[in-house]
Amino acid sequence: MAGHRASTASGNAAGLGWLSIVRLGLVQASLGSIVVLTTSVLNRVMVVELMLAAVIPGMLVGLHYGVQISRPLWGHGSDRGGRRTPWIVGGILLLALAGTAASATTLLFGDHFWLAMGLAIVSFICIGLGIGAAGTSLLALLASRTVLHRKPAAATIVWMMMIAGIVVTAIISGAWLDPFSFERLIAVTAIAGLIAFLLTCLAIFNVERNTMPVDGPPTAQRLDFRQSLAATWGDRDARLFTVFVFVSMLAYATQDLILEPFGGLLFGLTPGETTQISGLQHSGILLGMALVGVLGSLFAKKKPLILKAFIFFGCVGSAVALAGLSLSALLAPLWPLKANIFVLGVANGAFAVAAIGAMMMLASGGDGASEGIRMGVWGAAQAISFGLGGFLGTVAIDVTRALTHDTPLSFAVVFGLEAGLFLAAAAIALLIKTPAADGENAKRSKDRGLDPAPSYAVPAE
Repeated sequence: MAGHRASTASGNAAGLGWLSIVRLGLVQASLGSIVVLTTSVLNRVMVVELMLAAVIPGMLVGLHYGVQISRPLWGHGSDRGGRRTPWIVGGILLLALAGTAASATTLLFGDHFWLAMGLAIVSFICIGLGIGAAGTSLLALLASRTVLHRKPAAATIVWMMMIAGIVVTAIISGAWLDPFSFERLIAVTAIAGLIAFLLTCLAIFNVERNTMPVDGPPTAQRLDFRQSLAATWGDRDARLFTVFVFVSMLAYATQDLILEPFGGLLFGLTPGETTQISGLQHSGILLGMALVGVLGSLFAKKKPLILKAFIFFGCVGSAVALAGLSLSALLAPLWPLKANIFVLGVANGAFAVAAIGAMMMLASGGDGASEGIRMGVWGAAQAISFGLGGFLGTVAIDVTRALTHDTPLSFAVVFGLEAGLFLAAAAIALLIKTPAADGENAKRSKDRGLDPAPSYAVPAE
């Protein structure tokens, strides 16, 4: 701990302050701003303006999720190097360049289809790599430099700022894209990428250099990738949390592509009205995130298991809301659909941001030098589940409709299966140990005559 005290005395703070957390939130907002242009906007342009089969942008978006299975590699690289900033900045730069390149392929699809496809595949691979390198290292930096009782609020701030970045970019770019042309799309994407890169450089400047990890200087990371991955998977709680992330995010993502068609087919909603219920769901998500951030910060010191409670009740609440949608499929249109979807959003937001907070806590529970690879493993599990979720949701609807020839029953079955996944995730969450409060941890360590070290509290049965 002597090195820790010396570094603190020389001007470095142990743990991120609120301003530094907000600055890292700007980095996450920058990441989100590029992603929304390269997935949502480009997806629409390929289907509508280029009149390509919907499976093509679907495959490309799925590819960028699949590539993120490499996240543990990027996390391990930042662990061994001891610095996260170069990985974050480099990842954002790659993401910005690849996003612009992906937009540029729209000029080629008309006359040189296969050349355009090849370049688009390379571009989306690089998009996935950029997201993996920047996103994993950013979360690892937050995990290692944020004190325990601030982690719920830190997770909320960073994720809400990412959503804000997506919303602001969508509004501004939407205004600049009209009148539409492929050249204008490329220019808007390039400018957004440049702004995101410059904002990232300014926001992260000296944040890592001026702070120390909350548990003191990290242990030197000497394990190679396979050894480090095996050590992470050998940790019971890290392994359980990986399974939890996969199951919960699979349930979360499966509803994405079927919720708006559900509103149109069974409730007779227009495209504008289904877009509004999607906005209502996201409003609920923001409210759920805000509740976790506020209550988590207020009670984290006294109630170290509060994040675990938010995860459990968020998953159960999501299951109840999906069970309501399952019932509504059989009772449509006599069901308060908007209220049901808003409740689903609140529960989704609460469990999702609480899971990110718990992820940050568990990432610091290793040897002090494995936050990156742990975040990478969990990020890979999330990316795979997101990639599979939307696809499996649409496949499940098509299969059940083909078997039953009953659209309401098909939606009822699929929403019921999603509710079951959330209940399974809630059960898994109960098995995961979560870190004890800083004060309790330090007191126990002092009583034993040891330096404070991460410990875990198991809830009373």
